[in-house]
Amino acid sequence: MAYKLQASASEVFDLKSEPASVRELYGDNLFSRHCLTARRLVESGVRFVEIIDGAQDRKWDAHGNRGGLIGNHRSNAARTDQGISALITDLKSRGMLDETLVIWATEFGRTPFEEANRESKIGRGHHHKGFTLWMTGGGLRRGMSFGETDELGMHAVRDAAHIHDVHATVLHLLGLDHERLTFRHNSRDVRLTDVFGNVLHEIIA
Repeated sequence: MAYKLQASASEVFDLKSEPASVRELYGDNLFSRHCLTARRLVESGVRFVEIIDGAQDRKWDAHGNRGGLIGNHRSNAARTDQGISALITDLKSRGMLDETLVIWATEFGRTPFEEANRESKIGRGHHHKGFTLWMTGGGLRRGMSFGETDELGMHAVRDAAHIHDVHATVLHLLGLDHERLTFRHNSRDVRLTDVFGNVLHEIIA
């Protein structure tokens, strides 16, 4: 099985075999090529694919403010927008989006106010009280938003969802009951959602 995986990998990763129209749809930067590769991997039967952008130079980890944060995120969005849009469009056109769950997420958001860090530089800190992720395909309702923060983006004030809720929902969409994945370890019950998590049925089609 390991040999078959290695032998087939070179063919899957050969993007030159894609029609020019498809390569043009995705664009030609590194992230776009990763998105096209992801579609080819899913199409060839790979069950889970992760695309990471910004590991080099921590492009997304912007604590600066007053132009730094805005400029950083605008350039990141401009670099990744075409690739991820093309991936969704391509999956949908091939009839694969209904059974493929696409998740765009981060570890947390940024505070909506300025604060000083250890070097007394003004910027924005890590913030987990109100931030956004999006998902599409894989049995989800289309064209909706769920949850809302206050006008400052400080706290979730409507339909607040914990990350454990998101994990429980993803597992549900994969056909797994997160509560049945409970195991006794060091005298406590643990699972992928710890001891929390509720499936967000409101976002499921």
